[in-house]
Amino acid sequence: MRYLIIVVFGLFSFKINAQELFVMTEPASNMPTASIGVRDMSQVVFKKDKGSYYNNMPELMWGVNKNLMIHATAFTSSMEGNMMFQGGSLYVKYRFFSVDDLHSHFRLAAYGRLSTNNSTVNHEEIETMGMNSGYETGIVATKLVNKTALSTSISYERALNNQDNGFPSTFSNSAMNYTFSIGQLMYPKKYTNFKQTNINAMLELLGQRLNQNGKSYLDVVPSIQFIVNSQARIDLAYRRQIYSDMDRISSNSILLKLEYTFFNVTN
Repeated sequence: MRYLIIVVFGLFSFKINAQELFVMTEPASNMPTASIGVRDMSQVVFKKDKGSYYNNMPELMWGVNKNLMIHATAFTSSMEGNMMFQGGSLYVKYRFFSVDDLHSHFRLAAYGRLSTNNSTVNHEEIETMGMNSGYETGIVATKLVNKTALSTSISYERALNNQDNGFPSTFSNSAMNYTFSIGQLMYPKKYTNFKQTNINAMLELLGQRLNQNGKSYLDVVPSIQFIVNSQARIDLAYRRQIYSDMDRISSNSILLKLEYTFFNVTN
């Protein structure tokens, strides 16, 4: 807990300018109505024991309307040797509350994810985005003031039996997740047109507590983000464990995310 306090107070010790496009978490705001987005997330995961493996998650996103967004994701990984297809997920987010002012807004959204996976389950951490079959449901709140963005979420996550592998009876099969994200717009200092490249610096906290045994972890993720021509996005992040008393396959990883949005596609 003391590490969390140190990091959070450190976040508020400098002046922040940001956008609400976070690398590790989804904000309460949605992508534009009638838009289609394509995303690819590549991740090098460093194992706690020895070596590393590679994850790749291509994703298709649809902004149905201003309140509803849908994502479909495929999971591939070399965790068990060769690069293999392991499953996929469907993610839905619905924005149910919004307050808009001249230079700020506040959003609340509910979200859910349903995943299927055929990988071997041999670690206590629950992750339906790439490791476990199961579901997650939660609420996210996002506040944007001028160029400052803050976002936090809480969710319930439940692991089910993977396709070819049962879930170990000795593990906790459910968890509570919590996140906190903050970002700073580094460039440009002043907008002159929408074609300017934006550079954002971010820091995110990702935590989980297993419901059956109380074990938990907390990770910190510093990242940098480039937004090109208001359509293309490049994210580079480093995820590092601050604290954990549960069995996890990794305590740190490097992530590269590429994204492109096509506007007014489904009008």
